[in-house]
Amino acid sequence: MSPRRVSAQADAVGRRDRPLLITVDGEAVEGIDGQSIAGVMLAAGRLGWCRGVSGAARGVFCGIGVCFNCLVTVGAERDVRACRRRARDGDVVTLQSRKPSTPGTVQESGTEDG
Repeated sequence: MSPRRVSAQADAVGRRDRPLLITVDGEAVEGIDGQSIAGVMLAAGRLGWCRGVSGAARGVFCGIGVCFNCLVTVGAERDVRACRRRARDGDVVTLQSRKPSTPGTVQESGTEDG
């Protein structure tokens, strides 16, 4: 998938985009009304936005909400699937990490790593 977005002026369909602005880890990211959070982030060139238990970067895998690779925090709500949640103007998105600070520690979800 390309991290580029076709501008409304260059689109043959003649759509009329309504821009929106979300914040991702303190950085302003522009999107289009109707895009998922994952779509906004991908169009901005952000391909990985959470860390798995191993510490490896993770992003969209399935894009339909099955794999849970794209979990982010939106406002105070943790574990939001970025591919399933439509971006809203003003959303504050925080990237998540599933990697424990110390091996064998209990995660916020209540599962143990190790």
